[in-house]
Amino acid sequence: MNKSTNKKNICVACGTQFPLDEALPELCPICNDDRQYINPNGQTWISADELNDTHKVKITQISEHLYSLKVTPDFAIAQRAFLIISPQGNILWDCIPLLNDEVVTFINSMGGLKAIAFSHPHYYSNMNEWAQVFNCPVYIHALDEQWINYKSEFVSLWSGDTKLLWDGINIIHIGGHFPGSCVLHLPSADSKGTIFCGDTFYIAPSKRHIAVMHSYPNQILLSKDDFLAVYKRSIGLEFDALLGAFERQNLIENAQLIFTGSLKRYIDSYGIEPGTLL
Repeated sequence: MNKSTNKKNICVACGTQFPLDEALPELCPICNDDRQYINPNGQTWISADELNDTHKVKITQISEHLYSLKVTPDFAIAQRAFLIISPQGNILWDCIPLLNDEVVTFINSMGGLKAIAFSHPHYYSNMNEWAQVFNCPVYIHALDEQWINYKSEFVSLWSGDTKLLWDGINIIHIGGHFPGSCVLHLPSADSKGTIFCGDTFYIAPSKRHIAVMHSYPNQILLSKDDFLAVYKRSIGLEFDALLGAFERQNLIENAQLIFTGSLKRYIDSYGIEPGTLL
């Protein structure tokens, strides 16, 4: 992997990487949106070299065919990405803003990447760098096209309700947090499978509730109509485990029951009539 440039083109607050050959915006548009926020100390940038010098990537094995990758110490939003090992090709679900030689070597030892797919724009980070290194497409729902800071030949927009990849793995459009917010369903031979939800659904620290909001850090609710659309797209999901964007968000026990109960709580709070749910 070639040494990265030292141009400061990565937003410190969210980890989004901006094009090297273009002027930086005054404010990061990802952060300067009501779903996120500008750092109280002002807009700041860091280079890929600086990030590589001060941070590492922690790789954690979750199961035989699943790994999480996270920048350490915490950087920007501090999300994790998932490396899903699958017979017909591996998938990176969501992204982290640091790609170093150790990570490239590890992923190549697992068979490389066949695709990168996203829950929503907060985790696009340096997706073009990942795609170039592993020579694979980046799947993004077309409703979130406006949040792509720069397009490359690797970015593949898709539309509709689902995008079936391979080995039964399916990207499912949910909406809500962003218009194009998605989840990924990984099937299993002996269970209903796993949902990777990013921030499309937010698993509470208690692991007894799942939130669906326009903004989590700014605590902005979805409108009634937007929630209703989320409900109709997600109520048919079947799974045994729900894995969120952060390390504490592994919901393994009673995930389906907790999910259904959380949606019911929203329905009651919004005063949605049962006939509207059809």
